[in-house]
Amino acid sequence: MIADSATGAQQRLATVQAGLYRACRDAGRLDAPLLVAVSKTFDAVDIRPLIAAGQRHFGENRVQEAQAKWPELQAETPGITLHLVGQLQSNKAAEAIAMFDVIHSVDRPSLVTALAKAQIALSKHPACYLQVNIGGEAQKGGSAIADLPALLAQARDAGLNIIGLMCVPPATVEPAPYFALLAEHAKRLGLPGLSMGMSSDYETAALLGSTVARVGSALFGSR
Repeated sequence: MIADSATGAQQRLATVQAGLYRACRDAGRLDAPLLVAVSKTFDAVDIRPLIAAGQRHFGENRVQEAQAKWPELQAETPGITLHLVGQLQSNKAAEAIAMFDVIHSVDRPSLVTALAKAQIALSKHPACYLQVNIGGEAQKGGSAIADLPALLAQARDAGLNIIGLMCVPPATVEPAPYFALLAEHAKRLGLPGLSMGMSSDYETAALLGSTVARVGSALFGSR
């Protein structure tokens, strides 16, 4: 069973990487997006085979879940980079700064303030993305497009290391126009990073300039 799990992890990782490289080749890109394996809801036993296959960047949705499993995994394998890809409550800002190397979900002024305070207290400055509600969906987190310039200015003034934009496009429509729109706004704001693309659409995202793909089920199997 362990051997089967390891082989399956290697195969899934190779399949996703090949898809990203193929999309980049078709787009005339020389660089492939960074692949972040989204391990939310998966236990350490499910994660270890992917680590053994060479994956080093992992994403979690919740601070508390990450705290429960990643200290042991990081002790076993140095060099793991942790990404927070889910919504972050302001009262969890200090714990997020302590736990994660990259935060993809900065989306409102109150969170900027909380993260800036935590950075000073912990002397740690993770890379951050501004999350954009690219489809204007009421049920989703993310900054409204119109609010992005002001949010970016506040974040920079507060000392946050903002390196790009992140989005989750509406689930029931073609994602390409939303990825293209995010890329347009990132370019306008002078931000190089584009955190976009998940299991169902990472190749499309790579075609349209993604620099980070957040992939879960295509690497781990169904939750």
